[in-house]
Amino acid sequence: MFIVAIALGGMVGAVLRYLMSGWIQKISHSAAFPFGTVSVNLLGCLLIGLLGGFFETREALPPALRAFLMIGLLGSFTTFSTFEYETLHLLRDSEFIYAALNLTIQLIAGLVLVFIGYFISTHTRL
Repeated sequence: MFIVAIALGGMVGAVLRYLMSGWIQKISHSAAFPFGTVSVNLLGCLLIGLLGGFFETREALPPALRAFLMIGLLGSFTTFSTFEYETLHLLRDSEFIYAALNLTIQLIAGLVLVFIGYFISTHTRL
């Protein structure tokens, strides 16, 4: 049951990542900086912090549904491998400022958003 839940969550998360990342990249009008990937990674960091904290402090959902959300959906929604690949291409293309900006935003802001999500879910009544 867990494998099926993870697989279904992965399918949903991957489709959501593709749609959201593409839409944001399109509206950013930027060919050089990966705004779409940054957006899904930061949103995914916030969501995994919220859900992780929620699930640690409450037994609100069955384990298979938690696996669907945390491992499947969010695991495929966040795009760390894509982030690394795009950073490599920025470095290869001598876009050092964009590469540094990409690394800084996603690593620092992502960690801050995981903390915020975790804090909210463990210190409030959602």
